[in-house]
Amino acid sequence: MKTGNSQLGGKVAIITSGSTGTGPVMAKLFVEHGARVLLSARREDLVHAAAERAGGAIGMRADVTNEADVKAMVDRAISAFGQVDIFLNNAAAPGHDKYIWEQTLENWNATIAIDLTAAMLCTREVLNQSMLERRSGSIVNFLSTAGWSGIPRKTHYVSAKKALRAFTKTVALETGPHGIRCNCLVPGGIETELWRSWGERMAAEQGIDFEPWKVTALQGVALRTISQPLDIANLALFLASDESRTITGQSINCDAGGYMVG
Repeated sequence: MKTGNSQLGGKVAIITSGSTGTGPVMAKLFVEHGARVLLSARREDLVHAAAERAGGAIGMRADVTNEADVKAMVDRAISAFGQVDIFLNNAAAPGHDKYIWEQTLENWNATIAIDLTAAMLCTREVLNQSMLERRSGSIVNFLSTAGWSGIPRKTHYVSAKKALRAFTKTVALETGPHGIRCNCLVPGGIETELWRSWGERMAAEQGIDFEPWKVTALQGVALRTISQPLDIANLALFLASDESRTITGQSINCDAGGYMVG
């Protein structure tokens, strides 16, 4: 990888779910590498704070399950920067843990809306407003290794993530002749507040403390560690940049060897 701040060289990026977790980390890294960034999230105060910490990014409130909000988000980026070169479909929600016989339509539909339909709305909008006309762009969707292997009580989440893989491949086929790439970044566990909260619930159900649960959970991971948000951001940077110019339609794991494809 290049050093310094030229890897994204003035490119414009939109990053959804930009208020907490990996979103602000990706924004900061992208700005450091020369990108102009718009961060969006539903919590307006948090996304503005994250944008400021990123070093001059724009923050705005947007609900990516709402068509009008998605249009306004892309409009704002184009109004401020003139174009969009990179779109990170980072918005996701785990939903509520339920066995399939407990599953509710509300839980199912809410998860599908955020984890799958939002990616469609955002992809369609950025293609129509900027990428198709300019015949250039990189779209990165965020999958999960849960989409490969499944997780009990997560039929809603796993189904959305698996479908997002098929969506990504099809978008790559459709947009490739227009010079546009579309890939999936596939994290396993990421050491965020959300992951720790889930781990603490799992540990409590087993009647043990979180730290012993974590050790056991990582026994099946080749490197016996868990990804940090910066690990995910570094891979996103590569997939967004021209250094990955002949990579499209792929799902690339970043999970310390927890799930090995093939």
